[in-house]
Amino acid sequence: MRAFLLAVQFLTRLPVPGTDQIVAHDPGRAVLFFPLVGLLLGALLVALAVMLAGAPPHLAAALLLVVWVLVTGALHLDGLADSTDAWVGSHGDRERTLAIMKNPYAGPAGVTLIVLVLLVKYAALHALLADANHAALLLAPLLGRTAIPLLFLTTAYVRPGGLGDAMAHHLPRRGAMVAVGTAALLALLLGGFTVLAMAAAVLLLLRTLMCRRLGGATGDTLGASVELVEAAVLVTAALVA
Repeated sequence: MRAFLLAVQFLTRLPVPGTDQIVAHDPGRAVLFFPLVGLLLGALLVALAVMLAGAPPHLAAALLLVVWVLVTGALHLDGLADSTDAWVGSHGDRERTLAIMKNPYAGPAGVTLIVLVLLVKYAALHALLADANHAALLLAPLLGRTAIPLLFLTTAYVRPGGLGDAMAHHLPRRGAMVAVGTAALLALLLGGFTVLAMAAAVLLLLRTLMCRRLGGATGDTLGASVELVEAAVLVTAALVA
């Protein structure tokens, strides 16, 4: 139970009791529950979409996106901005890429990509709500947060120290494989092969970029992966509906 509550605390801004005394292995175990937190976030979005069923789709899409960002505290958007600035500003140098990602300020490249990703998400949400396609609202946060344990399983974590390193080091690998497999099966049932394949393709591309530039992942690239997988799922679901 503590690991689940810790996962909620990591991924949302919801108040969570009983997470003030964690032990070394807790961050790794919390990762097992990331897909479940994504599914619960999706359920929240579906409930809000049902409540807004009579509203104009453009307004409902905007409100859903606002709630989505607020509940998650823009955590992954921050990683997306930092990763973008680092990739653009480092001119291919690994150490400079890592250094730029540690800078807390967002540059023009990062801000621009945030705006573009949010715009794409809004447009996709508008289309999905117009068709009452609520399954995609479950799938996007589910698969976005499933990307994190999958990357931990398949990719080295290259930023020593800190929370991400503890997650990677203490991750129960068998449990993570079960969590990822269960999420993938649920995605197949809810959204079909095309949506799952697109999410996997986007994540594979991102992993390739990380490995070529950094030799692995960082907390910022994990956050960027969540955002881009979510956007890919929403767009694919809207196009194949």
